[in-house]
Amino acid sequence: MLITTDMRSELVALLREYVDIFAWSYAEMPDLDTEIIVHKLPLNEGCRSVKQKLRRTRPDVLLKVKEEITRQWDTVFLEVVEYSEWVSNIMAVPKKDNKIRVCVDFQDLNRASPKDDFSLPHIDVLVDNAAKSSTYSFMDGFSGYNQIKMAEADKRKTTFITPWGTYCYKVMPF
Repeated sequence: MLITTDMRSELVALLREYVDIFAWSYAEMPDLDTEIIVHKLPLNEGCRSVKQKLRRTRPDVLLKVKEEITRQWDTVFLEVVEYSEWVSNIMAVPKKDNKIRVCVDFQDLNRASPKDDFSLPHIDVLVDNAAKSSTYSFMDGFSGYNQIKMAEADKRKTTFITPWGTYCYKVMPF
């Protein structure tokens, strides 16, 4: 079902009425209480830590990476780390709007983590369930994972290397 002009007007009016409830930038996101939830990274017994070396990146891409890292630093998602046992590389993934998404290559950390027995549902099940709804939204919770703090003992496992230094996430990374 496509959204009608009237429905669209009602939704826009609703968003405007409750504009103070939604986060429109990283800086506007409240933190979730660490007494309720904190993200932990358990490791398999006897696993070895891995320090990846800094990979080369094209200078034009590095400018965009630095911009994103600076934005995450300014919103207090990151902290500087020295002498971490785990160090991962960043990867710049191009987006359709000519911007990039900065991802961290956590493959080594993932290999060292126990596997979850409860897998995510298949995409066809998700699509079938959504198809039964009369309306649905593509509006996401603006980077909701960044509202969940990392467990203090596990922050250093999220360390990544850049040409400007090594950082770790204070919040759950993407």
